[in-house]
Amino acid sequence: MVGPDVTLNKIPQLDTTNSSVDIDLIGIAKNNNERSAAVAFMSYSTMENLLKPDFFNTSNDTVKTMMSTVISATLPKTNNTKLTKPVNFTFRHIREFDPNGFLSCVYWNISQWIVDGCSVLKTNSSYTVCSCVHLSTFALIMQTSRPPERLSTAGSVESGVLALLTFALCHWSPRVNNVARINICISLLLAHLLFLLTQQFLNVIRHKQVLCAVISGLLHFFFLSGFVWMFIEAVMLFMCVKNLSQISSKKRKVLRSGILCVIGYLIALVVVCVSVGLVPEGYGSER
Repeated sequence: MVGPDVTLNKIPQLDTTNSSVDIDLIGIAKNNNERSAAVAFMSYSTMENLLKPDFFNTSNDTVKTMMSTVISATLPKTNNTKLTKPVNFTFRHIREFDPNGFLSCVYWNISQWIVDGCSVLKTNSSYTVCSCVHLSTFALIMQTSRPPERLSTAGSVESGVLALLTFALCHWSPRVNNVARINICISLLLAHLLFLLTQQFLNVIRHKQVLCAVISGLLHFFFLSGFVWMFIEAVMLFMCVKNLSQISSKKRKVLRSGILCVIGYLIALVVVCVSVGLVPEGYGSER
C-alpha cells in the first residue's frame, strides 16, 4: 500500500516463488483523491491444473502447455483503478522450454484464456516477461506443433505375419479348418502392407492417376475380402459349435478349401467391379 506521504521514487516490485509484478502504484495513488492505493498480488500453486491450457482456444491445431503458475493482481480499496502504465509480469518457467514454441501471455475471461491487452516483452529459457494494460488472472501458455502421427500399420503387418505363421504351421486337430483364418490374415496383411507402402511413396503416387486408382481398388478389394473371410469363419464356427451331423456332412462335400477361396475372394471382387462400373471416378480421387 502507498499513502499520501509516500516517499518512494520508483515502481515497487512484488515477488512470489515463481513470478513477480512491476506496477506503477505511485502513479495510481496520485490519480486518486485520497492520494493512496493498494495492490494485491497472488500466486496459486496448483491452479494451472484446473484452469488448463486446453481452455485457450486458437485457430491452429497445436499442443498447448502451461509454462507458469496462475497469478492474480487487483487494486483493492482503490477508487480509481485506471493504470497509468502497463503492468509487467515476470513468469519463471515451470516446465522445459521449447525454443520452437510460441509463447502467449493470457488472462482468464469468465470461461477461457484470451490474449487481449497482453503481450510478450522478452523471454529466455528460464523466464518470460509479459506486459498487460489491465489487471486480472494471468498465466503463460506455450504452443508447439503436434508431432507427426506414427503409422500403426507397421505393427499390424508384424502381427499379421505372426498370426499367418501360427495358423499355417500349427495344427491342433485335423478336424479344425484354418482356411478362413489363414485367408483373413493374408487379406489384412496385404491390405496393411499396401497401405504402408502407399504412405511411404505418397508424393510419387498421387501424381499418377492410373496407379493411384489401381492401388485404391486393391485396398478396397483386400479389406472387403477380409470382411468376407470373417463372415465365413463365423459360419464355420457356428457349424462347429452346433455340431449338427447334417451340416457336417454337407461341410465335407460343399465347403472345401477351393470353394471357400472362390467365395471369399469372388464376393469382394464382384463388389469392387460393380463400384468401378457405377462410380469410376471414386478411385484415385483426392480422397
